[in-house]
Amino acid sequence: MDIIVCIKQVPDTKDVRLDPETNTMAREGVESIMNPFDRHALEEAVRIKENLGGTVTALSMGPPQAEAVLREAISCGADGGVLVSDRAFAGADTWATSYTLAKAMVTLGNFDLVLCGKQAIDGDTAQVGPGLATQLSLPYLTCVQKIRTIGDSGLVAERMMDDGYDVVQLPLPALLTVVKDINEPRVPSLKGKMRAKKAEIRVLRAADIHADEKCIGLAGSPTKVVSVFSPKPRGNRTVFTGSPAEQVEQLVAKLKGLL
Repeated sequence: MDIIVCIKQVPDTKDVRLDPETNTMAREGVESIMNPFDRHALEEAVRIKENLGGTVTALSMGPPQAEAVLREAISCGADGGVLVSDRAFAGADTWATSYTLAKAMVTLGNFDLVLCGKQAIDGDTAQVGPGLATQLSLPYLTCVQKIRTIGDSGLVAERMMDDGYDVVQLPLPALLTVVKDINEPRVPSLKGKMRAKKAEIRVLRAADIHADEKCIGLAGSPTKVVSVFSPKPRGNRTVFTGSPAEQVEQLVAKLKGLL
């Protein structure tokens, strides 16, 4: 079972900020982490490999510093890491990102399963997984909370719903996006960390994946952020001051005056 896991390096949530010139996320100089949902996708891939054999390849699109999350993935059980990195990819929206990752996967060759986190915590769109499946013409399932069975011909999985879950059967190759309920990610072992430190990370540029320059990066993104602003306060506001008891008295008096 050859599995590709899509992993994104995201800013620590407390440090998210936008570039005022491009209205895209500023990443340079910001502390970054592996997207939490992707960590669960990686763990599930490693568990499948341990049960059925095969390989797990961690794939990430981002700047050179994203190599760190690929090494982290290797320390947790991935067999190798591939970084899709080129200045031409900068500013990509979810459509351009899906296109670029799909071209990278075609370049890597055959695979049986693609696993992604449900969404990234920086954009929260949950669009790249389904978009990637569409680009690759793969059957896909989102919000997977459990893989019941998996074999060479297909899998049966539980998809989380608001009122319970659906049980769905898919042929392979396929793509799944997973939620945090699916497993508990492992802690990297010392042996894994040593292996990750020595691992060679393959880097794919735009030319390597034969990407159409009109479909990548900011120029190839059909959606753009036109402006970013804080919403203006609406309605009349009353600020109560003093001790908690005094503020309560003021609030009660105010409410009585409205009756």
